[in-house]
Amino acid sequence: MHSLYLPARFGQFLFLLLITAFSAIAQTPPRTLTWQFPLPRPHTGVLLGNGTQGIMVWGGGHTLHITISRSGFWDHRGGNEFSAKTTYADLKSKLQAGDKAGITAAFAVPRSASQSLGHPQQLGGGRLDVTLPDGWLIQYGNLFTDRGLLQIIVRDPQQVSHVLNIRQAASLEVTELEIPKDLRGKLTYKLIPHYTFVTEQLRAAGIEEPQWVVKDYGGKGAFIQPLPDDDPLLVGYDLVNDQHLYIQTSNLYYNRKTRRFDYPAMQALLDRAPSAIANVDTFWTSYYKVVPRIALPDPLLQEIIDYGLYKQAISTSPNGLACTLQGSFMEDYQLPPWSNDYHFNINVQMIYTPALATNRLANFKPLWRMINGWMPQLKKNGEAFFGRPGALMLPHAVDDRCRVVGTFWTGTIDHACTAWMAMMAWQNYRYGLDQPDAPQMLSQTAWPLLTGAFEGYFAMLEEVSTDDGGKRFSLPVSVSPEYRGAEMNAWGRDASFQLAALHRICRILPQAAAALGKPVDPRWADVDKRLPAYSTFEGKYMDEWSLSNKRIALWEGMDLIESHRHHSHLGGVYPFATIDLSNPTERKMVDNTLQAWRFKGAGGWSGWSLPWAATLLMRTGQTDAAIKWLHYWKENYVNEGRGTLHNANTNGTSLLGSPDWETEKQNREIMQLDAGFGALNAVLELLVQSRDEAIYVLPNRPRTWQNLKFDDVRAEGAFQLGATVKEGAVTEVRVKSLAGGKLTLMLPFEGKFRLNGQPQEGTKLVRDCKVGEVLTLTPM
Repeated sequence: MHSLYLPARFGQFLFLLLITAFSAIAQTPPRTLTWQFPLPRPHTGVLLGNGTQGIMVWGGGHTLHITISRSGFWDHRGGNEFSAKTTYADLKSKLQAGDKAGITAAFAVPRSASQSLGHPQQLGGGRLDVTLPDGWLIQYGNLFTDRGLLQIIVRDPQQVSHVLNIRQAASLEVTELEIPKDLRGKLTYKLIPHYTFVTEQLRAAGIEEPQWVVKDYGGKGAFIQPLPDDDPLLVGYDLVNDQHLYIQTSNLYYNRKTRRFDYPAMQALLDRAPSAIANVDTFWTSYYKVVPRIALPDPLLQEIIDYGLYKQAISTSPNGLACTLQGSFMEDYQLPPWSNDYHFNINVQMIYTPALATNRLANFKPLWRMINGWMPQLKKNGEAFFGRPGALMLPHAVDDRCRVVGTFWTGTIDHACTAWMAMMAWQNYRYGLDQPDAPQMLSQTAWPLLTGAFEGYFAMLEEVSTDDGGKRFSLPVSVSPEYRGAEMNAWGRDASFQLAALHRICRILPQAAAALGKPVDPRWADVDKRLPAYSTFEGKYMDEWSLSNKRIALWEGMDLIESHRHHSHLGGVYPFATIDLSNPTERKMVDNTLQAWRFKGAGGWSGWSLPWAATLLMRTGQTDAAIKWLHYWKENYVNEGRGTLHNANTNGTSLLGSPDWETEKQNREIMQLDAGFGALNAVLELLVQSRDEAIYVLPNRPRTWQNLKFDDVRAEGAFQLGATVKEGAVTEVRVKSLAGGKLTLMLPFEGKFRLNGQPQEGTKLVRDCKVGEVLTLTPM
């Protein structure tokens, strides 16, 4: 008896000891997330996607709602061809003269837009209601993020649980619902077009009602939603052998000449669905093979990583279309807000930036494919507006044809949109030096965007006198994104965001030219030298305590006088990182600016403002505050189903959205993907930061984090980083060089250390690495 009992107790003791010592560092936590039903709105639902087809699973009681949409279903009417109606010189003179009527006319939408929705608009697909028999109840859903598998657990009248499996193909526009044996022949289905929910708006815009191919008969249902000038969309479902239900979307098999779908081709695609679903494990295995493995001691931040990596796979898949504000996840009950378009003044950038650090450079391909296809339009915009050969111009809000959505003139002339995308293309190249397509990425995408952005800015510049009798460059008309909206006073000289963007372009261009073997344009260094880093403002920011300082301004003479969602005047800290934080004078200016910014508060912030704020704080060493803001974001800008919101989820947090869930007659929830990816990137910045001077590992590690481990976070130069923290101390840093080249690494421990077992000394490692070289650094 005792001989059996003692080893068992000893085994239990050893097991508990191991769990206590290594639970936070040994393994990445299981990637399984649970949703408790009922889920009352589409954006509280569980997401399935492949970059083209989007599925949201929600509902409650005995009805499962499946909201269906497809990226790229655009009514393109009403696009604004602003560049044909004004130039930079003309705009400058109108603004300086206060010609409001002239500005309005220059950015007005075409008259034909009056017969449309007024602007290009993406539309949803519809909803499939799956109803269980009486007495059955939907309980919860488990999402196995590492397999893309959603299991809906339902309970029968005898309190026995059953599982409905839902999976989506990796590239086909097909989702499969697998019906358990005890429910076969007992479910009912109802397919509801998006048109049903927004009939008045679409009818008034000249959009006809859907045409039914099969209307909920014999386990089948399908309709076609026509559009006046664009290809229609087919949405349908098909029950096979009363066991597998397939949901299909398509506009790929529409013949414009015959104005009919090729149904045999679509059926052939549907015939491939079972094998495509069966092979989807290949996609998920390959995805999780390369993304970082991260185990954090903070459960909330761990979920940001786990769900963020999953959503990256389903929203920016290389197999799909370039991701918009909501991606392929469009609600059925209203028109997607802001057309679900491409916003290039932060939102697209925030969605895609994590793909750099997560080793998913392939996820950029649909984005660059789209932008490369826009090059003629970007060139037309830039050369017509700036009057300068080679200039490119990317407006801030466009459809998938690069036509301007709306009349927001300040956003349309926000040239940092072009510069930021040029910087991202360069980062894609630099992070991916080991990729076979790196030379093509540099020459065909990054270089045209970099030079095009510079030429646009150069056309805007003028020389002004300095106090010492010299000359400097200045941007006489510039904007700080969305500040003061589209008012006539929403502009000024030398907006700090634009200055930072131009400086970054000037610093990248010589490196890009060297990589391509091209000559260096002396204008790049001249502009970088004679252009101010930012504008400043000096005065009080708090009357009660008479607090005053000199700080970064939005533009010349314009202080941040109120809480605002865009932290654009701090763009020199992040994203453009043009301010040298190691310089005491510059650091003092940034600290002053953060102090005044902090006093203004978060009352005017949107969801994506919080991750940006957290990243700014991480870059300036205020990591504990950064983590607090990420917690605040998760609690106040994420709904009960993990949906990441533009507006606050409560009526007492922000002026942007004050929902009263008890009294609102119709929910106006605005889901956007940007904040979730911004939060993912912010957590990655806690672990590794790529800066001009060096790569930083665990910079300013949170004081309360005693145990953590991560591996395979990618950094600029195609290096992969990992580290282990045990009992509050960094015990190991791991580096792998994927492309070879110079490594400059700031270490998270001081003094003596070992490099691959050999004693070293210092806080920085500078080394020329070989391709595939692996380095292990440990403190002595």
